[in-house]
Amino acid sequence: MLRVRQQVGCSDEVASFYNGRGITVAMLDTGVAFHPDFDNRIIAFKDFVHGKKKLYDDSGHGTHVAGCLCGSGCISAGKYRGIAPESRLVVGKVLDENGDGVIENMAQGIIWVLDHQREYNIRILNISIGMGENAEKERMNQLLTLVDEAWKSGLIVVCAAGNMGPDAMTISPLGARREVITVGCHEGGYFGSRKQLCENYSGRGPSPYALKKPDIVAPGTDIVSCNARVRKAGRFYRDGYIAKSGTSMATPVVSGGLALLLQKYPFYSNEQAKQKLLYTAKDLNEPWNKQGWGMIQIDRLLQ
Repeated sequence: MLRVRQQVGCSDEVASFYNGRGITVAMLDTGVAFHPDFDNRIIAFKDFVHGKKKLYDDSGHGTHVAGCLCGSGCISAGKYRGIAPESRLVVGKVLDENGDGVIENMAQGIIWVLDHQREYNIRILNISIGMGENAEKERMNQLLTLVDEAWKSGLIVVCAAGNMGPDAMTISPLGARREVITVGCHEGGYFGSRKQLCENYSGRGPSPYALKKPDIVAPGTDIVSCNARVRKAGRFYRDGYIAKSGTSMATPVVSGGLALLLQKYPFYSNEQAKQKLLYTAKDLNEPWNKQGWGMIQIDRLLQ
């Protein structure tokens, strides 16, 4: 996360003023494990897969995403802290240990977030989940309607573009919606001509609902963040971090940047926040269906 923060303009100077304090983000994923980097900032957890009460993440995906968003980096001396390290987190587990799930669990997760939106003062909904088109059409339409309702309720809904690119029209169905903020991944030249970059398989637009998708990109290759299998060994922790790649990792970078924006401008609507995010992005001189408005630039976003 150190190089990601540098790439997206989240400098130590920015972090000295804005850290996400007072902002609650909801995350629907594979759950979240105990990790020292989350302190006591996970304020609610609901398991729609197995019905367990305590925090857990049998996949590791959700814990990694959460670390990109709001890990404090406390066991790495801040090196691997997330973008908004003092924001609070509400977590719904909607995917199993393999990262698979059913539409009903995803729908229940969104309804749960909406039901508790005011109670927890949730401002952002992060969905780092790519879904295929093979679901039954009526059930998928019901889920997409819920995503639209979440935006209409005032939530900033941030969705992964998915990893089914590089062909056109490969945006994940949830990210294809017109209003949501759809995040693809791009390294902005950081790795030179290296192969196997996330940007080469990031979902591409357009979508059936919006000609211009994705909306924005963030780094998503070899992102080092919180490991669900962290363990304590005496006074120290081992295996605290792990590298993962995908649009799932790029998405919380954008959600974290939006948490900082809402900390500075708490009365911004989701429409205002989206507009500011897009207008301050850095153009990477790539086709629109690959980069959208460009790479998120947090220093510009907060100006």
